[in-house]
Amino acid sequence: MKRLQLAILAMTFAVGLAAAVYAEGEKFAAKVGDSIYVCACGAACKCGTLSSSEGSCGCGRNMVKATVSKVDAERVYYSVEGKELSAPIMGEYRCDCGNCRCNAVSQKPGRCGCGGKMIKVQ
Repeated sequence: MKRLQLAILAMTFAVGLAAAVYAEGEKFAAKVGDSIYVCACGAACKCGTLSSSEGSCGCGRNMVKATVSKVDAERVYYSVEGKELSAPIMGEYRCDCGNCRCNAVSQKPGRCGCGGKMIKVQ
């Protein structure tokens, strides 16, 4: 009986840990002063692509390098060509390559900075 209880406890812990790791994968990790790559289409663009690596935006254009000026619970703020822009910190899509360092999120499907496919966040 103790073995069964121990097995159930271990499985519960493993599932909880996996869920926590997955949930963190959809959030863009950034802090003030970080260099990041962003969509530079302007405030009208809705792809909201953020990445730690160079690549293309969800809308298909090349990302540009920017510096994070502010981070709050919902958005990452940065400047492009002298204009302050922002994008959601939580993506509807995230990189699915596993153990890369591109940290990419987007509001539109596409490819991330490492070339991996962006997948819909559940």
